[in-house]
This record gives sequence, C-alpha cells and structure tokens, in this order.
Amino acid sequence: MALLELQDVEARYGPIRALHGISIAVGEGEVVALLGANGAGKTTTLRAVSGTVRRSGRILFAGRSLERRSPEAVARAGIAHVPEGRGTFAELTVRENLRLGAWTRRGRLRAEQERVLRYFPALAERVGQPAGTLSGGEQQMLALGRALMARPRLLMLDEPSLGLAPLVVSGIFAILRRLNEEEGVSVLLVEQNATLALEAASTAYVLEVGRVALAGPADELRAHESVRRSYLGY
Repeated sequence: MALLELQDVEARYGPIRALHGISIAVGEGEVVALLGANGAGKTTTLRAVSGTVRRSGRILFAGRSLERRSPEAVARAGIAHVPEGRGTFAELTVRENLRLGAWTRRGRLRAEQERVLRYFPALAERVGQPAGTLSGGEQQMLALGRALMARPRLLMLDEPSLGLAPLVVSGIFAILRRLNEEEGVSVLLVEQNATLALEAASTAYVLEVGRVALAGPADELRAHESVRRSYLGY
C-alpha cells in the first residue's frame, strides 16, 4: 500500500482549474520527483495534499482519507510541507524557528532539536542568531530542520535548490539522502533541476498543464527522449 496516494485529484484557484484529475503515489520510504515547466501544477499538487487549495478527488495518507482535513490536521497526520521561499521567521532565532516546527508534538524538544542539528551542523553553531542573518543556504537548511522537528513520515519539498550555489545544493541533497536512508522519511520533491531530482528519486512524474504526461522509474525517465530534450538539455 502506498503511503500517499492521489486519485483523480483536481484543484482550483477560484474559477481556474490548475489540476485536471492527476493520480500519483509515494511509497513508504520512497523519494518521488515531480517535474514540469512553470505552471504545470507541481506546487499545486503539494498544496492539494496539505489542504491549502480547493481540491476534489481522493487523497489517502497511510490508508486514511485527507478529504476535508485542515492543513493543521494534515500536519498532525505526519506530513511536513516546506514551501518555495523557505518561510523562516527572520526576527526569531534559529532555536525558536526549530521549536515552532515541533508544535504537533509534546515534550522532548531539546532531544528533537539535538537530533535535527546533527544533520545541520552549520545551524548548531548559530542557534542563538536571528534567522534573518543566515545565508540563503542556511535558511533552506533551517526550513528543512523546522519541518523535521515534527518527525514527519512524508516530507514535501518545493524547489529546495532555488537560488542556491551548486555546492550548497549538493550538501542539502546529501542530507535528504541521509534522512531517507537513516530515518526512512518519504519525500515528494518538486525541483526545477531535473538532473538533481532524477538522481535523488526512484520514481518520477512529469506534469503538463495540470495532467500527468509521463510517469515511471526515474532511471527510465532520465533516458526518455522528451525528458532529455525538455528538462535535461541533451
């Protein structure tokens, strides 16, 4: 059974339909990539799961429906959504930002913080600093760390490499691999860098104007002519 399953999901922004009946699945402990051009529906797919956009169709998480579940209830169920733009609180310290991520859990904040900071040693040296003083890469690490404080079963990431230097991006994806391998966290990844996404994922979906155009093992999609031409540049 899939950990997350979307069946014929549609989503709207007012009168505009952004998803036209998409079906995707994320297995337990799996990394799945969503590829597509701007406006293809990748971000809307994550929002449909987290309940921050009007949607219809079936969305199941661990066999239970997320229909009519609020974003808060979705988070409590074990889904953490790291949106594009990071969304850290600039005036709060690194420590305070991390603790905000644990609002679904009670107690053991210190132990959870220490666990998260083992993955992000650069943040461990800056726990008392305001988040606004961090570099872009450190702020992305903080956004990830804050999501991990809730010990999610599924981590949804929207453009984690956006605006970051290649070396920083490489470090962040190495941390994602560790989290997946060491803690079994499933990942649903939206990423414009298709090469990175397909290297990180075992399964990938290509969205075009709100529909699934291609789906399959990441290795097979990497060799697919239209994917190579449109997203990999060769």
